[in-house]
Amino acid sequence: MQFGIFSVGDVTTDPTTGRTPTEHERIEAMVAIALKAEEVGLDVFATGEHHNPPFVPSSPTTMLGWIAARTERLILSTATTLITTNDPVKIAEDFAMLQHLAGGRVDVMMGRGNTGPVYPWFGQDIRQGIPLAIENYALLHKLWREDVVDWQGRFRTPLQGFTSTPRPLDGVPPFVWHGSIRSPEIAEQAAYYGDGFFHNNIFWPKEHTQRMVELYRERFAHYGHGTPEQAIVGLGGQVFMRRTSQDAVREFRPYFDNAPVYGHGPSLEEFTEQTPLTVGSPQQVIERTLTFREYAGDYQRQLFLVDHAGLPLKTVLEQIDMLGEEVVPVLRKEFAARRPAGVPDAPTHAAMVARRDAEAAGTAAKTPAGGSSGTPA
Repeated sequence: MQFGIFSVGDVTTDPTTGRTPTEHERIEAMVAIALKAEEVGLDVFATGEHHNPPFVPSSPTTMLGWIAARTERLILSTATTLITTNDPVKIAEDFAMLQHLAGGRVDVMMGRGNTGPVYPWFGQDIRQGIPLAIENYALLHKLWREDVVDWQGRFRTPLQGFTSTPRPLDGVPPFVWHGSIRSPEIAEQAAYYGDGFFHNNIFWPKEHTQRMVELYRERFAHYGHGTPEQAIVGLGGQVFMRRTSQDAVREFRPYFDNAPVYGHGPSLEEFTEQTPLTVGSPQQVIERTLTFREYAGDYQRQLFLVDHAGLPLKTVLEQIDMLGEEVVPVLRKEFAARRPAGVPDAPTHAAMVARRDAEAAGTAAKTPAGGSSGTPA
């Protein structure tokens, strides 16, 4: 199982000091957070993609390429890449290039985005969000797997004899997660392709998460990719930790109360009761996170949001230290002990290359000399 952190890259005023970081400071902070994640032994760093204030990560592959050059082990991902407003050809090229630069330590999370004004900025209509997501990903999937592509659709000019360059590293595209909070069509899309499904799991009650994940698992099996238990699932989560729950609540409350996303709404206590947000001691975070498998099943990736709502960098790095030193080692052990046989590991580039080679060898062994599989020469 993989553990990591994801950042939405918000530039938010610290409500306890009144200070707002500059864009440059926030970008540098995101890099520092990624480096700290590797230092403490986490597996994944993921960045969101936004094109509107108050967010800074408008070019995820640029940031991830810089982080790749300064890390050795960390898997670099997005959370999410906007499949609706980005050109699939550019996504194919950018992430293949990043794959090569990072030695395969790359995957990508596709999402529609939930900021309406972004669509017309890139020449699109938010009312076409689902059809755009479906068509654009169909093209991207093809671009990464076929050397020469002929294609025609509704939302972009046709392609004739087009080759996306560079080709994916080792001929194996980055693993794709389809991220969604509320769209069953995206869970269906992930299942259709046999890709991963990532449910952000930060705003909704567990019953909603359970329904979305169960839909994906059932449809994954329907399309012949394996059993429901073999589907690849990732979850998000929000945490804030201190030695005692009282200290954690006291320190985090002003950030929660003034957060752009959920501030001035339900109380901190109501929100932590109704959603997976956990504010407390490391032990409470461990206990709460272990309950996720009760409604999502055995899953492959857990990402935590720890750097939002104006929290200062020093505090965020302290959170990551606690995750790496106290929380994740216990979670690794406990999730592994409870994991039934037959549940797949989290995907990595090396594992996907090995699987491709094994399948090719198996096909070759069944192919009579001079003929195709199952067809005598």
